[in-house]
Amino acid sequence: MILAILIGLLAVVLLVAGFEMLMVLGIPTLAIKAGFFERLPDLIVAQKVTGGINQSLLLAIPFFLFAAELMGRGQIAGRLTGLVRALVGHARGGIGYTTIGGAMGFGSVSGSAPATVAAMGHILYPELRRAKFRDKFALGLIVSSAETALLIPPSITLIVYGWITGTSITALFAAGLSVGLVMGLAFAALTAIEARRTGVQGDPRATVAQIWAAFKRAGWALGMPVLILGGIYGGLFTPTEAAVVSVVYAILIESLIYRSLNVRTLIEAAEKTAIQNAVIFLLLALGTLLSYFITLAQIPNMLIDLVEQVQAGPVMFLMIANVAFIIAGMFVDPNSIQLILVPALYPVATSLGIDPVHFGMIVAVNVTLGMVTPPFGLDLFVASSTLQKPVAEIIAGIWPFIIVNLLVLLLITYVPGIATLVPDLLL
Repeated sequence: MILAILIGLLAVVLLVAGFEMLMVLGIPTLAIKAGFFERLPDLIVAQKVTGGINQSLLLAIPFFLFAAELMGRGQIAGRLTGLVRALVGHARGGIGYTTIGGAMGFGSVSGSAPATVAAMGHILYPELRRAKFRDKFALGLIVSSAETALLIPPSITLIVYGWITGTSITALFAAGLSVGLVMGLAFAALTAIEARRTGVQGDPRATVAQIWAAFKRAGWALGMPVLILGGIYGGLFTPTEAAVVSVVYAILIESLIYRSLNVRTLIEAAEKTAIQNAVIFLLLALGTLLSYFITLAQIPNMLIDLVEQVQAGPVMFLMIANVAFIIAGMFVDPNSIQLILVPALYPVATSLGIDPVHFGMIVAVNVTLGMVTPPFGLDLFVASSTLQKPVAEIIAGIWPFIIVNLLVLLLITYVPGIATLVPDLLL
């Protein structure tokens, strides 16, 4: 337990001092090695670092990120949004529902919330303002809607959780479908209240011909989620193979059909994706070593004993876990949150009989909350850069959505059937 306290204190000091997350994870990990496991051979350390990320499952991350970057630079995002608008845009506040549905659609082919913010923000923000949504609400809606990308497959967050815990990625993806839908419906309810309160109207109702034209225009774009999800649940390919298919499909459609990609933009997308993946995999490598030290120090066993001593059942444990994730999410990026907390909390959760898929959904919803929680929610800064708005303005508009997110978190936490029903039916 002393080790856990020292890790936490050192990490907090580094975080407050403004160090990058690579250093926040790396320095405490190396300090633990030098101070507590100095006799552990360096060769074992190197093997743990390289062996932890040398898994085919993790190949899904760079491929899905590359596909998201390609689609963000191309036309798939805009065509999906156009179809959603044709279907629901006539309702009061319809462009708000279009924002939610478009973000969910793009999230279902990208798995990345920052990519969804960047791709959808510049398309939908002007339309939301044109429809007379308040500026703060429009900003909050764009940022929050993008968080469904972390729940709806192919979610990179769920891939990382499955890698850490050994939980079936297919089962997690199935659970993410229902949880992501619940989150989207909750945001839609808030949008309906805002539209009625401020008098926002909808678009003219699209005719059958216009809807059919939107379907035809989005036909190739719709092929992406159908191919990925249908292939995974139909047993045609694994999630990792689906990631490769998504890249090939994006390149073919954006370059040959939509003609929105050329060699230059393809190289630029590859370069940006390579930088993103270098950061992610360095964090995963350090997280592997930190998890190994946590296991050697028997911290999970200590936590299990503590839970038994205070007679904390699943209800109390899940509340404590949620508080820990919420606080961490205010300061730490989503991958680092999982690398720090999941190895210690997951064994406790399973010892209390909590379903691994259910716990994964709790983790994922907490991560989505962390992405938009001040002061350091990553997507707040992505939106600021994309929309050329001060971060303070985006934070001012995010609070109603944070409250909705917390309510959904409580619902998912204490009604596990929402998370486990779809996996049980499909698998």
